[in-house]
Amino acid sequence: MAKRLIPLLNRVLVEKIVAPAKTTSGILLPETSAKLNSGKVVAVGPGLRNKLGENIPTSVKEGETVLLPEYGGTTVKLGEKEYHLYRDEDILGTLHD
Repeated sequence: MAKRLIPLLNRVLVEKIVAPAKTTSGILLPETSAKLNSGKVVAVGPGLRNKLGENIPTSVKEGETVLLPEYGGTTVKLGEKEYHLYRDEDILGTLHD
């Protein structure tokens, strides 16, 4: 049975991007040489409501690459994959090529 998690309110579901442990030539890299703490947005909630009941959408969209804080978020395991659930305001920014 396949499971799909749809975040509530202003939550964002992120799959972290893991830096490669070795180069293409086979040289092992130390953990301290890791790149940015980034991830790909898998799903977003509908957003928050203001005092008038109007919807305030989240600032990121599905498929975007985002910069994440070093600590925080809730770890969620669905099947074999591990995801992290963050609040929209906890995401530091988006990364573009």
